[in-house]
Amino acid sequence: MDYTKKISHVASTIKPSGIRKFFDLANQMEGVISLGVGEPDFTTPWKIREAAIYSIEKGKTFYTANRGLIALREEISNYYNRRFNVKYDPEKEIIVTAGGSEGIDIATRALINPGDEMIILDPGYVAYEPAVILSGGVPVHINLEEKDQFKLTPEKLKNAITEKTKVLLINYPSNPTGGFMTKEDYQKLVPIIKESGIIVISDEIYAELSYEETPASLASFPEVRDQIVVISGFSKAFAMTGWRLGYVLANPVLSKAMCKIHQYIMMSAPIAAQYGAIDGLRYCQEEVEEMRQAYEARRNFCVTEFNDMGLKTFKPHGAFYVFPCIKSTGMTSEEFCEALLNDQKVACVPGNAFGESGEGFIRVSYAYSLEELKEATSKIRIFLDKLKKEGKMKD
Repeated sequence: MDYTKKISHVASTIKPSGIRKFFDLANQMEGVISLGVGEPDFTTPWKIREAAIYSIEKGKTFYTANRGLIALREEISNYYNRRFNVKYDPEKEIIVTAGGSEGIDIATRALINPGDEMIILDPGYVAYEPAVILSGGVPVHINLEEKDQFKLTPEKLKNAITEKTKVLLINYPSNPTGGFMTKEDYQKLVPIIKESGIIVISDEIYAELSYEETPASLASFPEVRDQIVVISGFSKAFAMTGWRLGYVLANPVLSKAMCKIHQYIMMSAPIAAQYGAIDGLRYCQEEVEEMRQAYEARRNFCVTEFNDMGLKTFKPHGAFYVFPCIKSTGMTSEEFCEALLNDQKVACVPGNAFGESGEGFIRVSYAYSLEELKEATSKIRIFLDKLKKEGKMKD
């Protein structure tokens, strides 16, 4: 029997992740220095681990309410109000999810009907377009530009909205570019969002990893607050990637629809992770700040190094990625990453893995120790010096 004929058309035609596809090559080699994975190299703060361990020792190993532990939802509400001056009802407007990825999934499925258009940013995180396609929607790309520091401009948003537009999905601070939107940047978008009536899914998973600027949220503008669905979680700022814990904030009508999907596909997020996160929000801001400062120092090092090598790199104001331009090498993004991997055993992600606008760039994660970054960048410098000697580097 040909089982390929049994697979749905959507599942068989959807593209595999450009990140995972490339790193299958890296995993086949020994001694590779990877700058590709967006995962903190810090251990989850002890108070979080201790609370989770204690909950297991006390036998708290059951399902929670679909929306999550009420104590955690209350802490999330308090945190968001503290951080962004926006209050969400723990009973009706907050869902604790199995990571931010589940939040993106249930928000998209709750909003998109077949044929609806959903605007996504390009370059953008690899999971966004598949979420639209799996929901039967039509992804519409807004091509962001380095000259704008990969910000979403009001002109680009206006031009992308049609009568079929249902949702806009944004992610700031951005994966993969490190692009950042200030409150003043968002203010320019608010009238367009309000007038068009579109819903905005705002992925704010990197909000705590902001550097020169204070993180902002579209939800903080009262006139569009109920049009915003906030996705966030604990993976990045609290170094809890493996715990799979996120949350969704939305008005009661949208939240109710999302919760119905959540209860059928997930039931509830892991209970031990929820108990850990409660203490994380209550007691671990100092550790979060220490990690943020470490990332900022690593960012400064990477930006200086890549610019000094001749790979133009703007200074990102958030997340833990830099997005160097490799057009001066005359190579495509994939050619550059494959050649670098084979020559120096350093793995980065081709920029086009995040959309067509990422061509000519590579994504470098600095969620690694400064020692690892120094070793990797020295190898990249050797690789570029070889290209220069061969006359392959453009001025």
